Amino acid sequence: MLTWKEIIEFANTSNPTPQRRVEKTLDQWREILTPQQFIVTRQAGTEPAHSSEMCGLFEPGQYNCVCCDAPLFDSKTKYESGTGWPSFDQPITDAAIAYHIDRSHAMSRVETTCNTCDSHLGHVFPDGPEPSGLRYCMNALALVKADKY
Repeated sequence: MLTWKEIIEFANTSNPTPQRRVEKTLDQWREILTPQQFIVTRQAGTEPAHSSEMCGLFEPGQYNCVCCDAPLFDSKTKYESGTGWPSFDQPITDAAIAYHIDRSHAMSRVETTCNTCDSHLGHVFPDGPEPSGLRYCMNALALVKADKY
């Protein structure tokens, strides 16, 4: 189980090695993503809070990266955070997510990206439920619910 201390260490030193890498040009990403998905995932945008019904979906399954289909989260770690974005307390594997210090908007946060394709997902915070205390606050536009489990 990842802890906030490990997240900060990843963000300040080096991220886990992904199982595979997917790299495309921005034009190639534009061809496969909707304009909204492109803004969120390739330009580090943020969708409006409460704009996706994904926040209230808690069926069994997994959530993958909308860009490269890499597994990111298991539904067992999803919870209602009240923030308006899908929230999880752990990634599906330690190497699924990459972490970066984000000092934009006069804040200091930890940005999360897909470790396979560098897609912007959202941010992680140390105010989640026990036992991890983590809240992965994700853009629904960056995720796709997998058909298989």
